[in-house]
Amino acid sequence: MLTLSMKDILLLVRNYYDILLASILVISITLYLSKVSGKPKDAKSCIPGSLGIPFVGETFALLSATNSVKGCYDFVRLRREWHGKWFKTRIFGKIHVFVPSVEGAKTIFTNDFTLFNKGYVKSMADAVGKKSLLCVPQESHKRIRRLLSDPFSMHSLSKFVQRFDNMLCERLKKVQKEGKSFTVLDFNMKITFDAMCDMLMSIKDASLLEQIERDCTAVSDAMLSFPVMIPTTRYYKGIKARTRLMETFNAMITNRRNGKEYHEDFLQSMLEKDSCPANQKLDDEEIMDNLLTLIIAGQTTTAAAMMWSVKFLHEHGEVQDRLREEQISILRSKPNGALLTLDDLNSMSYASKVVKETLRMSNVLLWFPRVALDDCNIEGFEIKKGWHANIDATCIHYDPALYKDPMQFNPSRFDEMQKPYSYIPFGSGLRTCLGINMAKVTMLVFLHRLTSGYEWTVDDPDPSLEKKAHIPRLRSGCPITLTVLQDE
Repeated sequence: MLTLSMKDILLLVRNYYDILLASILVISITLYLSKVSGKPKDAKSCIPGSLGIPFVGETFALLSATNSVKGCYDFVRLRREWHGKWFKTRIFGKIHVFVPSVEGAKTIFTNDFTLFNKGYVKSMADAVGKKSLLCVPQESHKRIRRLLSDPFSMHSLSKFVQRFDNMLCERLKKVQKEGKSFTVLDFNMKITFDAMCDMLMSIKDASLLEQIERDCTAVSDAMLSFPVMIPTTRYYKGIKARTRLMETFNAMITNRRNGKEYHEDFLQSMLEKDSCPANQKLDDEEIMDNLLTLIIAGQTTTAAAMMWSVKFLHEHGEVQDRLREEQISILRSKPNGALLTLDDLNSMSYASKVVKETLRMSNVLLWFPRVALDDCNIEGFEIKKGWHANIDATCIHYDPALYKDPMQFNPSRFDEMQKPYSYIPFGSGLRTCLGINMAKVTMLVFLHRLTSGYEWTVDDPDPSLEKKAHIPRLRSGCPITLTVLQDE
Protein backbone atom coordinates (compact mmCIF):
# COMPACT_ATOMS: atom_id res chain seq x y z
CA MET A 1 0.00 0.00 0.00
CA LEU A 2 1.36 3.41 -1.01
CA THR A 3 1.95 5.82 1.87
CA LEU A 4 3.10 9.40 1.63
CA SER A 5 5.03 11.23 4.29
CA MET A 6 4.26 14.84 5.15
CA LYS A 7 7.47 15.77 3.29
CA ASP A 8 6.22 13.96 0.17
CA ILE A 9 2.83 15.68 0.39
CA LEU A 10 4.42 19.12 0.77
CA LEU A 11 6.68 18.42 -2.21
CA LEU A 12 3.70 17.48 -4.38
CA VAL A 13 1.80 20.58 -3.29
CA ARG A 14 4.80 22.81 -4.02
CA ASN A 15 5.28 21.36 -7.51
CA TYR A 16 1.61 21.38 -8.49
CA TYR A 17 -0.17 23.95 -6.37
CA ASP A 18 -1.03 26.06 -9.42
CA ILE A 19 -2.76 23.04 -10.97
CA LEU A 20 -4.39 22.05 -7.67
CA LEU A 21 -5.78 25.54 -7.15
CA ALA A 22 -7.31 25.69 -10.60
CA SER A 23 -8.64 22.14 -10.27
CA ILE A 24 -10.39 22.79 -6.97
CA LEU A 25 -12.16 25.74 -8.54
CA VAL A 26 -13.17 23.78 -11.63
CA ILE A 27 -14.33 20.75 -9.64
CA SER A 28 -16.46 22.96 -7.42
CA ILE A 29 -18.10 24.59 -10.43
CA THR A 30 -18.59 21.19 -12.09
CA LEU A 31 -20.27 19.70 -9.02
CA TYR A 32 -22.59 22.67 -8.87
CA LEU A 33 -23.49 22.47 -12.55
CA SER A 34 -24.08 18.73 -12.33
CA LYS A 35 -26.87 19.38 -9.86
CA VAL A 36 -28.69 21.76 -12.16
CA SER A 37 -28.14 19.83 -15.38
CA GLY A 38 -28.80 16.17 -15.91
CA LYS A 39 -27.69 16.09 -19.53
CA PRO A 40 -25.53 13.10 -20.48
CA LYS A 41 -22.04 14.06 -21.59
CA ASP A 42 -20.64 13.23 -25.01
CA ALA A 43 -23.43 10.79 -25.80
CA LYS A 44 -23.17 11.13 -29.60
CA SER A 45 -19.45 10.71 -30.09
CA CYS A 46 -18.34 7.49 -31.81
CA ILE A 47 -14.68 7.83 -30.70
CA PRO A 48 -13.94 5.95 -27.47
CA GLY A 49 -12.19 7.66 -24.59
CA SER A 50 -12.69 9.65 -21.42
CA LEU A 51 -13.11 13.42 -21.28
CA GLY A 52 -13.12 13.67 -17.49
CA ILE A 53 -14.49 16.80 -15.87
CA PRO A 54 -14.89 20.02 -17.90
CA PHE A 55 -11.74 22.03 -18.58
CA VAL A 56 -9.38 19.84 -16.53
CA GLY A 57 -10.25 16.52 -18.19
CA GLU A 58 -7.19 14.26 -18.07
CA THR A 59 -4.66 17.08 -17.81
CA PHE A 60 -3.37 15.76 -14.47
CA ALA A 61 -2.65 12.37 -16.05
CA LEU A 62 -0.71 13.97 -18.90
CA LEU A 63 1.32 16.13 -16.52
CA SER A 64 1.94 13.10 -14.31
CA ALA A 65 3.29 11.13 -17.28
CA THR A 66 5.42 14.11 -18.33
CA ASN A 67 6.83 14.24 -14.80
CA SER A 68 7.77 10.55 -14.85
CA VAL A 69 10.75 8.67 -16.27
CA LYS A 70 8.43 6.99 -18.80
CA GLY A 71 7.77 10.27 -20.62
CA CYS A 72 4.60 12.06 -21.68
CA TYR A 73 3.85 9.54 -24.45
CA ASP A 74 3.08 6.99 -21.73
CA PHE A 75 -0.19 8.93 -21.33
CA VAL A 76 -1.07 8.09 -24.96
CA ARG A 77 0.18 4.52 -24.75
CA LEU A 78 -2.02 3.68 -21.76
CA ARG A 79 -5.16 5.15 -23.30
CA ARG A 80 -4.58 3.25 -26.50
CA GLU A 81 -4.48 0.05 -24.42
CA TRP A 82 -7.73 1.02 -22.71
CA HIS A 83 -9.74 2.44 -25.62
CA GLY A 84 -8.11 1.23 -28.86
CA LYS A 85 -5.92 2.91 -31.50
CA TRP A 86 -8.39 5.78 -31.94
CA PHE A 87 -9.29 7.57 -28.73
CA LYS A 88 -10.25 10.99 -27.43
CA THR A 89 -9.37 12.83 -24.24
CA ARG A 90 -9.55 16.32 -22.76
CA ILE A 91 -6.29 18.20 -22.10
CA PHE A 92 -5.98 21.81 -20.92
CA GLY A 93 -9.68 22.36 -21.58
CA LYS A 94 -9.66 21.08 -25.19
CA ILE A 95 -10.90 17.79 -26.64
CA HIS A 96 -8.08 15.91 -28.37
CA VAL A 97 -8.43 12.95 -30.75
CA PHE A 98 -5.29 10.90 -31.41
CA VAL A 99 -5.09 9.85 -35.06
CA PRO A 100 -2.99 6.68 -35.47
CA SER A 101 -2.95 5.91 -39.21
CA VAL A 102 -1.33 6.97 -42.48
CA GLU A 103 -4.80 7.49 -43.95
CA GLY A 104 -5.67 9.88 -41.14
CA ALA A 105 -2.32 11.64 -41.46
CA LYS A 106 -2.84 12.10 -45.20
CA THR A 107 -6.35 13.50 -44.72
CA ILE A 108 -5.17 16.07 -42.18
CA PHE A 109 -1.86 17.10 -43.77
CA THR A 110 -3.40 17.53 -47.23
CA ASN A 111 -6.20 19.67 -45.79
CA ASP A 112 -4.09 22.09 -43.76
CA PHE A 113 -5.60 25.59 -43.93
CA THR A 114 -8.88 24.25 -45.37
CA LEU A 115 -10.27 21.71 -42.90
CA PHE A 116 -7.53 22.03 -40.26
CA ASN A 117 -5.26 24.62 -38.69
CA LYS A 118 -2.24 24.27 -36.42
CA GLY A 119 -3.18 23.37 -32.86
CA TYR A 120 -1.29 24.27 -29.72
CA VAL A 121 -1.84 24.56 -26.00
CA LYS A 122 -2.08 28.05 -24.47
CA SER A 123 1.19 27.71 -22.55
CA MET A 124 3.08 27.04 -25.80
CA ALA A 125 1.59 30.08 -27.55
CA ASP A 126 2.31 32.29 -24.54
CA ALA A 127 5.90 31.03 -24.38
CA VAL A 128 6.97 31.49 -28.02
CA GLY A 129 4.68 34.41 -28.82
CA LYS A 130 1.50 35.02 -30.77
CA LYS A 131 3.44 35.98 -33.92
CA SER A 132 5.57 32.83 -33.91
CA LEU A 133 5.25 30.67 -37.02
CA LEU A 134 3.94 27.98 -34.66
CA CYS A 135 0.94 30.07 -33.65
CA VAL A 136 0.02 32.64 -36.30
CA PRO A 137 -3.36 32.33 -38.06
CA GLN A 138 -3.40 30.79 -41.48
CA GLU A 139 -3.59 34.12 -43.34
CA SER A 140 -0.19 35.15 -41.86
CA HIS A 141 1.54 31.78 -42.04
CA LYS A 142 2.47 31.75 -45.73
CA ARG A 143 4.04 35.24 -45.61
CA ILE A 144 6.05 34.61 -42.44
CA ARG A 145 7.21 31.18 -43.59
CA ARG A 146 8.42 32.62 -46.90
CA LEU A 147 10.33 35.43 -45.17
CA LEU A 148 11.91 33.03 -42.66
CA SER A 149 13.21 30.71 -45.37
CA ASP A 150 16.58 32.45 -45.98
CA PRO A 151 18.59 30.62 -43.24
CA PHE A 152 17.45 27.32 -44.74
CA SER A 153 18.37 28.01 -48.37
CA MET A 154 21.12 25.89 -49.94
CA HIS A 155 23.48 28.90 -49.94
CA SER A 156 22.97 29.52 -46.22
CA LEU A 157 23.17 25.82 -45.39
CA SER A 158 26.47 25.53 -47.26
CA LYS A 159 28.00 28.21 -45.02
CA PHE A 160 26.36 26.73 -41.92
CA VAL A 161 27.83 23.26 -42.58
CA GLN A 162 31.40 24.55 -42.59
CA ARG A 163 30.95 26.78 -39.54
CA PHE A 164 29.25 23.99 -37.58
CA ASP A 165 31.85 21.43 -38.69
CA ASN A 166 34.70 23.68 -37.51
CA MET A 167 33.01 24.29 -34.16
CA LEU A 168 32.29 20.57 -33.70
CA CYS A 169 35.85 19.46 -34.49
CA GLU A 170 37.29 21.84 -31.91
CA ARG A 171 34.87 20.83 -29.16
CA LEU A 172 35.20 17.09 -29.74
CA LYS A 173 38.99 17.40 -29.55
CA LYS A 174 38.68 19.34 -26.32
CA VAL A 175 36.43 16.84 -24.52
CA GLN A 176 38.54 13.92 -25.75
CA LYS A 177 41.78 15.47 -24.50
CA GLU A 178 40.18 16.04 -21.09
CA GLY A 179 39.59 12.28 -21.00
CA LYS A 180 36.44 12.65 -18.94
CA SER A 181 32.93 11.34 -19.42
CA PHE A 182 30.51 13.94 -20.80
CA THR A 183 26.82 13.83 -21.59
CA VAL A 184 26.01 13.83 -25.30
CA LEU A 185 22.73 15.67 -24.71
CA ASP A 186 24.35 18.59 -22.87
CA PHE A 187 27.20 18.73 -25.39
CA ASN A 188 24.81 18.87 -28.33
CA MET A 189 22.36 21.24 -26.65
CA LYS A 190 25.22 23.69 -26.20
CA ILE A 191 26.78 23.35 -29.65
CA THR A 192 23.46 23.50 -31.54
CA PHE A 193 22.43 26.52 -29.47
CA ASP A 194 25.71 28.33 -30.15
CA ALA A 195 25.53 27.47 -33.85
CA MET A 196 21.94 28.76 -34.16
CA CYS A 197 22.73 32.01 -32.32
CA ASP A 198 25.78 32.52 -34.52
CA MET A 199 23.81 31.95 -37.72
CA LEU A 200 20.79 34.03 -36.69
CA MET A 201 22.38 36.92 -34.77
CA SER A 202 26.20 36.49 -34.89
CA ILE A 203 26.37 36.16 -31.11
CA LYS A 204 29.70 34.84 -29.85
CA ASP A 205 30.05 36.51 -26.44
CA ALA A 206 30.08 33.69 -23.86
CA SER A 207 28.23 35.57 -21.11
CA LEU A 208 25.47 36.73 -23.47
CA LEU A 209 25.11 33.23 -24.90
CA GLU A 210 24.82 31.83 -21.38
CA GLN A 211 22.14 34.36 -20.46
CA ILE A 212 20.09 33.72 -23.61
CA GLU A 213 20.42 29.95 -23.28
CA ARG A 214 19.28 30.02 -19.67
CA ASP A 215 16.19 32.04 -20.60
CA CYS A 216 15.46 29.88 -23.67
CA THR A 217 15.56 26.79 -21.44
CA ALA A 218 13.02 28.35 -19.08
CA VAL A 219 10.77 29.23 -22.03
CA SER A 220 11.05 25.68 -23.39
CA ASP A 221 10.19 24.23 -19.97
CA ALA A 222 7.04 26.38 -19.85
CA MET A 223 5.69 25.17 -23.19
CA LEU A 224 3.81 22.25 -21.62
CA SER A 225 2.73 23.65 -18.26
CA PHE A 226 -0.42 24.90 -16.60
CA PRO A 227 -0.83 28.56 -17.72
CA VAL A 228 -1.18 30.28 -14.34
CA MET A 229 1.07 33.19 -13.35
CA ILE A 230 2.02 32.05 -9.85
CA PRO A 231 5.63 32.66 -8.72
CA THR A 232 8.03 29.66 -8.78
CA THR A 233 5.93 27.70 -11.33
CA ARG A 234 7.44 26.67 -14.68
CA TYR A 235 4.93 28.84 -16.54
CA TYR A 236 5.73 31.92 -14.46
CA LYS A 237 9.48 31.43 -14.89
CA GLY A 238 9.07 30.87 -18.61
CA ILE A 239 7.01 34.01 -19.19
CA LYS A 240 9.48 36.10 -17.17
CA ALA A 241 12.36 34.61 -19.20
CA ARG A 242 10.50 35.41 -22.44
CA THR A 243 10.19 39.05 -21.35
CA ARG A 244 13.94 39.25 -20.77
CA LEU A 245 14.65 37.67 -24.16
CA MET A 246 12.40 40.15 -25.95
CA GLU A 247 14.28 43.00 -24.24
CA THR A 248 17.61 41.51 -25.36
CA PHE A 249 16.46 41.03 -28.96
CA ASN A 250 14.93 44.50 -29.06
CA ALA A 251 18.23 46.04 -27.88
CA MET A 252 20.07 44.20 -30.68
CA ILE A 253 17.60 45.50 -33.26
CA THR A 254 17.94 49.06 -31.96
CA ASN A 255 21.76 48.93 -32.05
CA ARG A 256 21.75 47.69 -35.63
CA ARG A 257 19.27 50.31 -36.78
CA ASN A 258 21.38 52.99 -35.11
CA GLY A 259 24.47 51.74 -36.94
CA LYS A 260 26.24 50.60 -33.75
CA GLU A 261 26.43 47.02 -35.00
CA TYR A 262 26.45 45.28 -38.37
CA HIS A 263 26.70 41.57 -39.12
CA GLU A 264 25.90 39.52 -42.18
CA ASP A 265 23.30 37.19 -40.69
CA PHE A 266 19.61 36.40 -40.57
CA LEU A 267 18.69 39.33 -38.31
CA GLN A 268 20.47 41.81 -40.59
CA SER A 269 18.69 40.43 -43.64
CA MET A 270 15.36 41.02 -41.89
CA LEU A 271 16.22 44.60 -40.92
CA GLU A 272 17.38 45.47 -44.43
CA LYS A 273 13.76 45.01 -45.53
CA ASP A 274 12.53 47.93 -43.40
CA SER A 275 11.63 49.98 -46.47
CA CYS A 276 9.79 47.12 -48.18
CA PRO A 277 5.97 46.90 -48.37
CA ALA A 278 4.31 45.27 -45.37
CA ASN A 279 3.76 41.95 -47.14
CA GLN A 280 7.48 41.67 -47.93
CA LYS A 281 8.89 42.14 -44.44
CA LEU A 282 8.44 41.12 -40.81
CA ASP A 283 7.60 43.65 -38.11
CA ASP A 284 9.77 43.72 -34.99
CA GLU A 285 7.41 41.54 -32.95
CA GLU A 286 7.37 38.93 -35.71
CA ILE A 287 11.17 39.02 -35.93
CA MET A 288 11.64 38.58 -32.18
CA ASP A 289 9.00 35.86 -31.70
CA ASN A 290 10.47 33.87 -34.56
CA LEU A 291 14.07 34.32 -33.45
CA LEU A 292 13.00 32.67 -30.20
CA THR A 293 11.07 29.96 -32.05
CA LEU A 294 13.96 29.13 -34.40
CA ILE A 295 16.45 28.90 -31.53
CA ILE A 296 14.29 26.61 -29.39
CA ALA A 297 13.10 24.43 -32.28
CA GLY A 298 16.57 24.18 -33.79
CA GLN A 299 18.25 23.34 -30.50
CA THR A 300 16.06 20.94 -28.55
CA THR A 301 14.87 18.54 -31.25
CA THR A 302 18.16 18.23 -33.13
CA ALA A 303 20.21 17.83 -29.95
CA ALA A 304 17.87 15.12 -28.71
CA ALA A 305 17.99 13.27 -32.04
CA MET A 306 21.82 13.31 -32.02
CA MET A 307 21.78 11.93 -28.48
CA TRP A 308 19.51 9.06 -29.58
CA SER A 309 21.78 8.31 -32.56
CA VAL A 310 24.70 7.72 -30.18
CA LYS A 311 22.60 5.39 -28.03
CA PHE A 312 21.30 3.39 -31.00
CA LEU A 313 24.76 3.07 -32.60
CA HIS A 314 26.23 1.92 -29.29
CA GLU A 315 23.59 -0.80 -29.04
CA HIS A 316 24.03 -1.93 -32.67
CA GLY A 317 27.72 -2.46 -33.34
CA GLU A 318 27.21 -3.77 -36.87
CA VAL A 319 25.45 -0.54 -37.86
CA GLN A 320 28.17 1.54 -36.22
CA ASP A 321 30.90 -0.40 -38.07
CA ARG A 322 29.21 0.03 -41.45
CA LEU A 323 28.65 3.74 -40.82
CA ARG A 324 32.27 4.24 -39.71
CA GLU A 325 33.54 2.53 -42.86
CA GLU A 326 31.57 4.94 -45.04
CA GLN A 327 32.67 8.00 -43.09
CA ILE A 328 36.37 7.07 -43.03
CA SER A 329 36.22 6.61 -46.79
CA ILE A 330 34.86 10.14 -47.18
CA LEU A 331 37.44 11.52 -44.73
CA ARG A 332 40.34 9.95 -46.65
CA SER A 333 39.08 11.35 -49.95
CA LYS A 334 39.58 14.91 -48.68
CA PRO A 335 42.73 16.94 -47.94
CA ASN A 336 43.93 16.61 -44.35
CA GLY A 337 42.03 19.01 -42.10
CA ALA A 338 39.50 20.04 -44.77
CA LEU A 339 35.99 20.91 -43.62
CA LEU A 340 32.89 19.14 -44.88
CA THR A 341 30.81 20.47 -47.76
CA LEU A 342 27.23 19.90 -48.84
CA ASP A 343 28.56 17.65 -51.61
CA ASP A 344 30.24 15.48 -48.96
CA LEU A 345 26.99 15.19 -47.06
CA ASN A 346 25.09 14.28 -50.21
CA SER A 347 27.46 11.33 -50.71
CA MET A 348 26.67 9.86 -47.26
CA SER A 349 24.06 7.35 -48.41
CA TYR A 350 24.24 5.02 -45.41
CA ALA A 351 24.57 7.87 -42.91
CA SER A 352 21.38 9.37 -44.35
CA LYS A 353 19.59 6.10 -43.59
CA VAL A 354 20.99 6.13 -40.05
CA VAL A 355 19.56 9.64 -39.63
CA LYS A 356 16.18 8.51 -40.97
CA GLU A 357 16.05 5.48 -38.70
CA THR A 358 17.11 7.56 -35.68
CA LEU A 359 14.29 10.02 -36.32
CA ARG A 360 11.79 7.21 -36.87
CA MET A 361 12.63 5.49 -33.61
CA SER A 362 13.31 8.50 -31.37
CA ASN A 363 10.19 10.45 -32.37
CA VAL A 364 11.42 13.76 -31.00
CA LEU A 365 8.09 15.18 -32.23
CA LEU A 366 5.63 12.71 -30.74
CA TRP A 367 2.52 13.99 -32.49
CA PHE A 368 1.40 16.86 -34.71
CA PRO A 369 -1.60 18.82 -33.36
CA ARG A 370 -4.25 20.31 -35.63
CA VAL A 371 -7.62 21.97 -34.92
CA ALA A 372 -10.68 21.08 -36.97
CA LEU A 373 -12.10 24.19 -38.66
CA ASP A 374 -15.40 22.42 -39.31
CA ASP A 375 -17.12 19.11 -38.59
CA CYS A 376 -15.45 16.37 -40.61
CA ASN A 377 -15.05 12.61 -40.86
CA ILE A 378 -11.79 10.64 -40.91
CA GLU A 379 -11.95 6.89 -41.52
CA GLY A 380 -15.52 6.83 -40.26
CA PHE A 381 -14.72 8.73 -37.07
CA GLU A 382 -16.54 12.00 -36.50
CA ILE A 383 -14.36 15.01 -35.62
CA LYS A 384 -16.24 18.05 -34.33
CA LYS A 385 -15.35 21.64 -35.16
CA GLY A 386 -12.88 22.95 -32.60
CA TRP A 387 -11.57 19.53 -31.61
CA HIS A 388 -7.83 18.90 -31.77
CA ALA A 389 -6.81 16.07 -34.10
CA ASN A 390 -3.31 14.92 -33.18
CA ILE A 391 -1.46 13.00 -35.91
CA ASP A 392 0.29 10.36 -33.81
CA ALA A 393 3.70 10.07 -35.50
CA THR A 394 4.95 7.69 -32.81
CA CYS A 395 2.13 5.21 -33.38
CA ILE A 396 2.62 5.38 -37.16
CA HIS A 397 6.42 4.94 -36.91
CA TYR A 398 6.00 1.92 -34.63
CA ASP A 399 3.24 0.25 -36.67
CA PRO A 400 4.37 -3.33 -37.54
CA ALA A 401 2.12 -3.23 -40.61
CA LEU A 402 4.32 -0.41 -41.95
CA TYR A 403 7.72 -1.34 -40.51
CA LYS A 404 8.85 -4.91 -39.96
CA ASP A 405 10.18 -5.32 -36.41
CA PRO A 406 9.56 -1.62 -35.71
CA MET A 407 11.45 -1.61 -32.40
CA GLN A 408 14.62 -2.87 -34.12
CA PHE A 409 17.13 -0.19 -35.17
CA ASN A 410 17.64 -1.04 -38.84
CA PRO A 411 18.74 1.77 -41.20
CA SER A 412 18.69 -0.64 -44.17
CA ARG A 413 14.90 -0.68 -44.08
CA PHE A 414 15.18 2.62 -45.96
CA ASP A 415 16.76 0.84 -48.91
CA GLU A 416 13.15 0.57 -50.03
CA MET A 417 10.60 3.34 -50.56
CA GLN A 418 8.21 3.87 -47.68
CA LYS A 419 4.45 4.18 -47.97
CA PRO A 420 3.39 7.86 -48.25
CA TYR A 421 2.72 9.45 -44.84
CA SER A 422 4.31 6.50 -43.01
CA TYR A 423 7.50 8.51 -42.27
CA ILE A 424 6.66 11.93 -40.84
CA PRO A 425 9.31 13.09 -38.32
CA PHE A 426 9.08 16.59 -39.83
CA GLY A 427 5.37 16.57 -40.59
CA SER A 428 4.19 16.91 -44.17
CA GLY A 429 2.45 19.25 -46.56
CA LEU A 430 2.26 23.03 -46.25
CA ARG A 431 3.46 22.98 -42.64
CA THR A 432 6.45 20.68 -43.10
CA CYS A 433 9.12 21.69 -40.58
CA LEU A 434 11.01 24.70 -41.94
CA GLY A 435 14.30 23.39 -40.52
CA ILE A 436 14.12 19.92 -42.06
CA ASN A 437 17.31 20.28 -44.10
CA MET A 438 19.24 22.03 -41.35
CA ALA A 439 18.40 19.23 -38.91
CA LYS A 440 19.58 16.61 -41.41
CA VAL A 441 22.89 18.31 -42.22
CA THR A 442 23.59 18.95 -38.54
CA MET A 443 23.10 15.27 -37.74
CA LEU A 444 25.21 14.16 -40.70
CA VAL A 445 28.14 16.40 -39.72
CA PHE A 446 27.92 15.13 -36.14
CA LEU A 447 27.83 11.46 -37.17
CA HIS A 448 30.73 11.96 -39.57
CA ARG A 449 33.07 13.55 -37.02
CA LEU A 450 32.08 11.16 -34.24
CA THR A 451 32.47 7.89 -36.16
CA SER A 452 35.42 8.81 -38.41
CA GLY A 453 37.51 10.20 -35.57
CA TYR A 454 36.52 8.37 -32.40
CA GLU A 455 35.27 5.29 -30.64
CA TRP A 456 33.20 5.63 -27.50
CA THR A 457 31.72 3.83 -24.55
CA VAL A 458 28.35 4.67 -23.01
CA ASP A 459 28.93 5.15 -19.29
CA ASP A 460 25.29 4.94 -18.14
CA PRO A 461 22.86 2.71 -20.11
CA ASP A 462 19.82 3.74 -18.01
CA PRO A 463 16.84 3.91 -20.45
CA SER A 464 14.76 6.19 -18.18
CA LEU A 465 13.54 9.43 -19.74
CA GLU A 466 14.08 12.95 -18.49
CA LYS A 467 11.22 14.29 -16.39
CA LYS A 468 9.16 17.31 -17.47
CA ALA A 469 10.54 17.25 -21.03
CA HIS A 470 8.07 17.71 -23.90
CA ILE A 471 10.32 15.66 -26.21
CA PRO A 472 11.82 12.25 -25.31
CA ARG A 473 15.33 12.61 -23.87
CA LEU A 474 17.36 10.21 -21.74
CA ARG A 475 17.48 11.24 -18.11
CA SER A 476 21.21 10.43 -18.06
CA GLY A 477 21.84 12.55 -21.15
CA CYS A 478 23.78 9.56 -22.56
CA PRO A 479 27.21 10.05 -20.96
CA ILE A 480 30.13 8.77 -23.05
CA THR A 481 33.92 8.69 -22.98
CA LEU A 482 35.74 9.24 -26.27
CA THR A 483 38.84 7.46 -27.54
CA VAL A 484 40.70 8.65 -30.62
CA LEU A 485 40.30 6.18 -33.47
CA GLN A 486 43.70 4.75 -34.41
CA ASP A 487 44.59 4.63 -38.10
CA GLU A 488 44.84 1.10 -39.43
